[in-house]
Amino acid sequence: MINRARLVQTLSALIGINSENPTGNEVRVARWVKQFCRACRIPVRLHEFHDRRPNVIATLPGTACRKSLLITPHLDTVPAGGGWKTDPFTAVVKGGKLFGLGSTDCKGNLAVALEVLRSLAEDKHRLGYTLIFAATADEESGSTHGLIPLIQKGMLRPDAVAVLDADDFEIVVAQKGLMHLKVTIRGRKAHGAYPWLGVNAIEKAMDILQQLRRYRFSFRRNPFLRPPTMNIGTIRGGDKVNVVAGWCEFELDVRFLPGMSHQKVLRDIKRIVRAHAHSWDIEIEGVQQPYLIDRTHPLVASLSRAMRDSGVRPHIAGSEGATVITFFQEYGIPAVATGFGCSGCAHLSNEYITLDNLYKGARVLERFLKTFKFS
Repeated sequence: MINRARLVQTLSALIGINSENPTGNEVRVARWVKQFCRACRIPVRLHEFHDRRPNVIATLPGTACRKSLLITPHLDTVPAGGGWKTDPFTAVVKGGKLFGLGSTDCKGNLAVALEVLRSLAEDKHRLGYTLIFAATADEESGSTHGLIPLIQKGMLRPDAVAVLDADDFEIVVAQKGLMHLKVTIRGRKAHGAYPWLGVNAIEKAMDILQQLRRYRFSFRRNPFLRPPTMNIGTIRGGDKVNVVAGWCEFELDVRFLPGMSHQKVLRDIKRIVRAHAHSWDIEIEGVQQPYLIDRTHPLVASLSRAMRDSGVRPHIAGSEGATVITFFQEYGIPAVATGFGCSGCAHLSNEYITLDNLYKGARVLERFLKTFKFS
């Protein structure tokens, strides 16, 4: 049975353990989670792919069904930063809210998962499948030392996944893809008093950027996502004020919808750059494909039903940003994201989660796990 007071104590303890990323050190919080699972007599182990970056994996064997379901929150938080009215590493309960770094992203979800694991273990409840719990490192910096190697090395190969990293009982079924590009324009240096003797790479970049701002994507609308976007994130160039700039580089952040091809967008960008510059390079810094799962999938249907049964209205949604659900699609593993944090609180000073979300989240997750069927 879910214990509200115990759940609050668990979250308070987790908030008290610094796991900011960067700098990136999840050792203490991972060991705490490991000891928690051991105290509940749940088989648990740590996997580390980089010094001080452990991941926690626990397993609850099911009955006859050989399939497995993974639930996965993350261990790290963003840096606390300034502007806090309280100590970010001390949980403070006030006005029905629990304040502290990571309360919404993602230690609230981590505490919910741990309370549900403890409840299932105490009740000796055997699920109809194997339940895998993975609390991972490095989510806030790309999961290079966390979920990605766990999947790539075959340590996590579940049949379905519920990522616990969302707010207000959202069920994330769609996600934009991303493409990060660095564009380098080369001109010809000259004395600043004789600009006609050179080729100003900054001016060429300005012409390119003006055309990119007018770029129109070709896409089919998605009911859960806004249209695709292109953001000019950085720009730098030139060596000195009295020298014609011989170089300029800028970075682009492109977010695109399911059904779109990032290769087509890249070809269009190259065409625009080629029209304005004779010497240039484009470096692909990263690509993450978009994601879409049918809203009738058992993951979505079971989560929705568990929320309604717990007095919560489910919210089927899309994610404009990149989450870890896309890491599973390369292996044909269906995944959704859900969670119980408070919208608009993640990555901000005075982060909080409501006690109501915390308790209802635990009830929803336990109900979901007990009733989930693969077909």
